[in-house]
This record gives sequence, structure tokens and C-alpha cells, in this order.
Amino acid sequence: MKKKIKIIAAVAATTGAVIHIINRIQFSIADKKNILERVESKYYDWRFGKIHYTVKGNGKPLLLVHNLTVGSSGYEFYKIADQLSAQFEVYTMDLLGYGLSDKPDMTYTSFLYVQLLSDFIKNVIGRKSDIVTSGDSSSISIMTCHNNPEVCNKLIFINPQSLHQLSLIPTRRSRTLKFLIDLPVIGTFIFNLVTSRLSFLSLFQKYYYTDITRLKETDLQAYREASHKYDYHAKYSFSSHIGRYMNFNILHALKEINHSIFIIAGNNKTDNKSIIENYFSYNSSIEVTYISETKQYPHMEAPAKVLDQLEIFL
Repeated sequence: MKKKIKIIAAVAATTGAVIHIINRIQFSIADKKNILERVESKYYDWRFGKIHYTVKGNGKPLLLVHNLTVGSSGYEFYKIADQLSAQFEVYTMDLLGYGLSDKPDMTYTSFLYVQLLSDFIKNVIGRKSDIVTSGDSSSISIMTCHNNPEVCNKLIFINPQSLHQLSLIPTRRSRTLKFLIDLPVIGTFIFNLVTSRLSFLSLFQKYYYTDITRLKETDLQAYREASHKYDYHAKYSFSSHIGRYMNFNILHALKEINHSIFIIAGNNKTDNKSIIENYFSYNSSIEVTYISETKQYPHMEAPAKVLDQLEIFL
């Protein structure tokens, strides 16, 4: 019996060592091209860590806030930021836990990001700002404007998350998933599977793009890099996201805020029309436009069309 236990322990130790080596190789490969680094990169020393951002142009301030899904960063706005900077002072940030910002080992919540947006606008931008958000981050800007209306001007949501999805709270299953991902070796191994090149390619094919031929290899590499920058620490924002800790019931705030709201939607994104109708039912002043032949990321897939709509609204 003791011999069997020793054999099992030896096999477990060897397996753990092999997985650890695989993890190290994956992070080394994904983090070597420095696609996310920019000449104009700056850092804001926030109380929970350094926040990476860029600023370009002159004029009214415009803050671009990326999605909260795995691999997200300010990179997703690179096709429109330069053009917008011809008319605006454009700030593109990486939220805490994403991109080149610090990634402390903690549970990330929407309350945390509401604080970050408020502090960033007050202390870095220093003026009332228009805000463009992508996907899940729409809820952050809504709550920021509800709690601190003096920091926000116009709000633009690119394919905002459904109100139903945002209202879902952590469950036993979602908490278990978060616990599993947070585990040191096996959790990191699972995270590496989720953030492989093939996994990101599948996401772009199924959910992000209508025409996958528009996707560049550097785009995939950027998502890989963002999810592996600073070693394994990016997995904590990922585990918080799938654990539903970033969800926020925004119905009350959506009804009450008095800011101009504009939604840009991909017309090929599943259930988008019903999602947007739900937003409109809580705030009838919302304006909407659909970008043809796009899904989740029209600003990456059809940037010229998105820029045309932003010019009209802003």
C-alpha cells in the first residue's frame, strides 16, 4: 500500500512539474513581441496599481475603455484612436488586471472599475470627458456617470452587454470556476488553454468578426500578449469575469442618468436587437446605429464605418 502511495505521489509530482514547465514556455512565447507597448505609453499611479494609458491629440477629452473579456486591452481601439486624435484629446487605457496595467492577485469587481474610471478622469484627464466603451465595460461607465455625473459627458457603447447578463450574480458554479482558475499550477494550465492562439482565433471566428479574413495575425498576438503579460497574473481578472464578480445590475442607474447615450451595434451579433431594445425600454433617449457586416468588434473589423458614426454623434 505504501509503495502504491509513493508511486502515485511521484507521478503527481512529475505531472505537476511538466505542467509547470509547459506553463512557463507558454508565457515566454506569448510575451516576447511587445505589440502592446507604445511610444506614447504613460502610467497613472493608482492606489491599487499602475494603470497604463496613452494620450494623443488636442480638443475635447475622449476616453476609450476596452471590453472585459480575456485578452482585452486598449489595443482594440488602435484602428480608430489616431483618426479620433485629429479632433479630440484621446485617452486609451488598460484597466487594472488587463494589458500593460498592473495585475495584482485579487478579485476584480465592477465597483473597483467605477472607482478607477472616476479617479482617472479626475486626476489624469482633469476635465469632463466623453466615454466610448466596448462590450461589458458599458456598465462601468453607466455607474461612473450615475455616481459622479460631473466627470462624464456623452456615452457611447459599442455592443454593450445584455442587461440580463449584467444582473447575474456569482453562483456556486461560477465561484467554483473562479477557484479552479486561481489554483497555482492546474489553474494556470487551464488559463493557458483558454488563451492559446487557437482559442482566440475561434473567438474571433464565432463571436467577434463577421469576415475572419479581416483579422490580422498581429491582432491575435496582441490578445495573446495581453493575456500573458506579467506572467500568470492576468488570470485573476479572467477568473473574476467568469465568476461574475464584474457584473453589475445597472437598471436603476440607466433609468436615472441624464447623459446623451449612443449605441453602436454590429448587425450580425447574435440577439443584438433584443439586447438594445431592452436598453431602450429603460432609457428611451438612447440613440442607436447598426454597423453592417460586423459582430462584437466593429471598431476593429470596420473602423471607417465606426468613425463616421462617432463623428456624427460627438
